[in-house]
Amino acid sequence: MTEENRRATEKLIAFIEKSPTAFHAARTAAEMLEGAGFARLKENGEWKLEAGGRYYVTRNQSSIIAFAVPEDEGARDSFLLAASHTDSPTYKLKTEAEVEACGKYIKLNVEGYGGMIAPSWMDRPLSLAGRAVIRRENTVEAKLVNIARDLVLIPNVAVHQNRGINNGYNYNPAVDLMPLFGAKEQKGALKRILAEELSCEESEIAGADLFLYNRTKGTIWGADGEFYSCPRIDNLQCAYTTLEGFLDAVGAGECRAVPVYAAFDNEETGSATRQGAGSMFLADTLSRIAESLGARLSAMLASSFMVSADNGHARHPNHPELSDSGNAPHLNGGVVIKSNAAQKYTTDAVSAAVFGEICRRASVPTQLFANRSDMAGGGTLGSISNTRVGVPTVDIGLAQLAMHSSYETGGTADTAHMIAAMKAFYRAKIRFDDDGFCTLEA
Repeated sequence: MTEENRRATEKLIAFIEKSPTAFHAARTAAEMLEGAGFARLKENGEWKLEAGGRYYVTRNQSSIIAFAVPEDEGARDSFLLAASHTDSPTYKLKTEAEVEACGKYIKLNVEGYGGMIAPSWMDRPLSLAGRAVIRRENTVEAKLVNIARDLVLIPNVAVHQNRGINNGYNYNPAVDLMPLFGAKEQKGALKRILAEELSCEESEIAGADLFLYNRTKGTIWGADGEFYSCPRIDNLQCAYTTLEGFLDAVGAGECRAVPVYAAFDNEETGSATRQGAGSMFLADTLSRIAESLGARLSAMLASSFMVSADNGHARHPNHPELSDSGNAPHLNGGVVIKSNAAQKYTTDAVSAAVFGEICRRASVPTQLFANRSDMAGGGTLGSISNTRVGVPTVDIGLAQLAMHSSYETGGTADTAHMIAAMKAFYRAKIRFDDDGFCTLEA
């Protein structure tokens, strides 16, 4: 492993550790943007965009879009967009969460968010993070919260009491996956702990959106440090690497189109929310940019290009038969270009060729992914966002193992691969001179 690969992955792990929920991921991205001179806009405020200006806007505190206005007026005729997502499969706390058990314990009542590998959440330190709503006089304020200590755990049943556990077990989320919180005497402690974290009175807490998260630290491992593991690689690896490429190109002043970075919430539950990729958030933002530039949005979109970035499945070393024989990537093999005949991925031959050429010129290796034809796969942001903002789009990602586990695995070289690819992407000039005809300057 090279020192560059190690540093890039260590920075990624640090980003993930600061981002236990989608709310925190959006805030961590915002902090990086502000550190690079980006100013926050409000959706309900007036936007006065200036040449050379750098801006970002959030929605629901969990989705974020950033963009810059190039100094060169000739670079304002189109967008180069990258979209990823901030959320990961987990368990969400119910409103009335504390439940007595066996007359001795308090456990927490949770429900699944997204499609997770249930047993990966058991027998490991967990905590709660998200946001809480504080009510004071005539105001309510949503504040982010992270109880940054080992707080709860979901205990397994001993093999002596469940002899079939290693022969396949059907986990019941309403029975098997309730985290243990405390002794019976601690009833009501959750609100007290939240109030302490928020520096407010218990009576001022009007509600909360709280999620479990895995407290296990990320680590680089392998014979030569070629692998790394941590929570929420899907999809914070793409959220981080696309942001790094975006910031690098904007900082260098080398963008030849309006660069846009987007990270949406709720991809794991279908994106059909006001802050998801299926919402009007991206369309509204691009419309306001075009209006400020004195341009027609439809004309700008016709000349634009989008990268939908969400990780894909690596061929599994113990189960290679689960992958397509010719379209299965491996860890550290480079950026993955994903395709699907049913358009769960929006990649087509044109978008794949354009992005593949950008990577080739930047000396970034690429791989191909498609599901086995007899196995259903998941969808992602590209096709969903295209129903609102129709631009040529390629679905890409990085290869990983154990997707939707509470502790996932990726390749250390791939973090640097994606950053390099996105640096090149945001510097490219992509012109669709005719339907199906593209000129690429990269």
